[in-house]
Amino acid sequence: MLRIVTDGAADMPADWQEAYDIQVIPINIHFGDQTFLQNVDLDNEGFYRLVDETKKVPQTSQPTPFQFKEFYERIAQAGDTILSLHVTAKLSGTFESAVAAARELAGKFNVIPFDSGCGSAGLGMMCREARLLERAGAGLDRVLERLNEMRRNIRIILTLDTLEYARMSGRVKTLQAALASVLNVKPIAVLQDGVLHMVEKVRTRQAAVERVLAMVKEQVGDRAVHMAVVHARDPQAGRMLLERVRGLFNLHEVILTDLSISVAANLGPGTVGLVVYPAD
Repeated sequence: MLRIVTDGAADMPADWQEAYDIQVIPINIHFGDQTFLQNVDLDNEGFYRLVDETKKVPQTSQPTPFQFKEFYERIAQAGDTILSLHVTAKLSGTFESAVAAARELAGKFNVIPFDSGCGSAGLGMMCREARLLERAGAGLDRVLERLNEMRRNIRIILTLDTLEYARMSGRVKTLQAALASVLNVKPIAVLQDGVLHMVEKVRTRQAAVERVLAMVKEQVGDRAVHMAVVHARDPQAGRMLLERVRGLFNLHEVILTDLSISVAANLGPGTVGLVVYPAD
């Protein structure tokens, strides 16, 4: 049997895990001396509440090889194939933990770790695509071929509403973040070659959203696309962006989903953006 596993950096609608039998190994979230498991004993809103109360952004860490081993043994039976798709290895050690656990379990399970080269809804969409292909009778080689196609073509473009989380998490120098805040700069981040790059700074929130739309349009044109609108603790902005894309793009499908804690911990609430790949 094919088991599909991903990690807490994958974003997807709430019903996808059950509908497509996707197992999610949670990330570790460290608040001082306390450690929580994402969506096991700390959900997204609880995470934001703790940040609001403490004025500190927690550290997040990938599941350890031991956590992966326990997880695989819990969700699979001897002889199963486990396709384990994970957030880009250039931003997290999750993939390497999966590789280490796969080596340890060799002979019991056929574990195939896969570096998605992305994260967020791109990773969620990969998991669903793998399951749909498997249900349609595709072999593992075809599934991996399709995942490689998706990895080459997925585009992720986001705009941040605040640099406060980036400042608190240490990803942006304090002076740079403070200066950007004074000037009301809204950075635009693009995933390129598995790494998130700040590529532009726009003066207003609305202008930043318009720029995100324009950048995606430049890349996909009138091609039919799968698209996800993603947001961090800002469903209103997400819904507004959703309405905009419906009038601008040739949508094979579009979904709306929250950004995971592992992404929001560095980018902050109010972040919105688009994840897109061609439907053909």
